[in-house]
Amino acid sequence: MGKIVIAIDGYSGCGKSSTAKAVAKELGYTYIDTGAMYRAATLHFLNNFVTLSNPHEVEKALKSLDISFHFNPETEKQETFLNGLNVENEIRKMKISSKVSEVAAIKEVRKELVAQQKGFGKKKGVVMDGRDVGSVVFPDAELKVFMTANLHTRAERRQQELLEKGEMVDLEEIKNNLGERDRIDSSREVGPLIKVSDAIEIDTSYIDFEDQVAQIVDQAKKIIEKEKSYAGNH
Repeated sequence: MGKIVIAIDGYSGCGKSSTAKAVAKELGYTYIDTGAMYRAATLHFLNNFVTLSNPHEVEKALKSLDISFHFNPETEKQETFLNGLNVENEIRKMKISSKVSEVAAIKEVRKELVAQQKGFGKKKGVVMDGRDVGSVVFPDAELKVFMTANLHTRAERRQQELLEKGEMVDLEEIKNNLGERDRIDSSREVGPLIKVSDAIEIDTSYIDFEDQVAQIVDQAKKIIEKEKSYAGNH
């Protein structure tokens, strides 16, 4: 008792992952980065020269795709592993960012990764962020959040992230990449990015990081308390 699933959806670069990580840490929950899973799948496809329009090649590549998360005590961060190799830094590069929405739009890829994501949430106590977590992966999540921010703010944040990793990318190029990803993510046939009716919306354009984390943690605690008192009365 007392553990819930928190689904955080929203646009690229509005702080979903860092917020979800902080919320999970605060509540002592497991954090699952679905974006990293799609990025790892993209890297796997690039490494294996998969033609994205060829269903046979896609299916073959998915059979040899193994994604896992391991906590690194030195960095105190969860890192993404692809077929046993740490790819955390590799999957954050611009070459992956420019392809990931295309890979994520493939029906077979979504089916495979959504099945894995559903498995992660069975025991509750999970914070998961992505594009279709509240609508497809966990439609019954006790707390759903939709995060947004204006394009310029998102592009500046993404540029800063890339700079910290030693990659210098022009702001206009990042804006174009984010805009194109928004278009693909929102219009794809399977699991499009939508705000579900029961999600709370948080615009992160002008609020402090600590504030956006606190808003979600407060909401989660209210729901947990409500469930505890309901269970106590029944």
